[in-house]
Amino acid sequence: MNIALMAHDNKKELMVQFCTAYAGILSRHNLYATNTTGHQVTEGTGLKVHCFLTYAHGGNQQIGARIAYNEFDLVLFFNDPTDEKREGDVTYISRLCDRSNIPFASNIATAEMLVLGLARGDLDWRMIVNPSQHPIA
Repeated sequence: MNIALMAHDNKKELMVQFCTAYAGILSRHNLYATNTTGHQVTEGTGLKVHCFLTYAHGGNQQIGARIAYNEFDLVLFFNDPTDEKREGDVTYISRLCDRSNIPFASNIATAEMLVLGLARGDLDWRMIVNPSQHPIA
């Protein structure tokens, strides 16, 4: 499955820790991220992550466009609720996920439930919705 990873600046280390804890599960899937988050996850975990542009240069729009085309099966976006200037990011991505019925987590607690469900096969219904599970470029 195709999984998007995003994290606000104050949550990037948490994303690395999360990906370290669940590397066994995540390694069986195609991972995509905004540039800084993706590089930090790769460096911290050894997981292969396709990196889009940085947030400042449109990485969230690149991921958003792929969500709109239903190319992701799961989106993990670790939100920093104290960063009010980035509040619209989570709203933008979550609404796109809602439109395409893509499971979305904005915090580590929900992300853990989704990743454990992914390991159990609870998200296999996505293969019916999106049968071509080829990596996106």
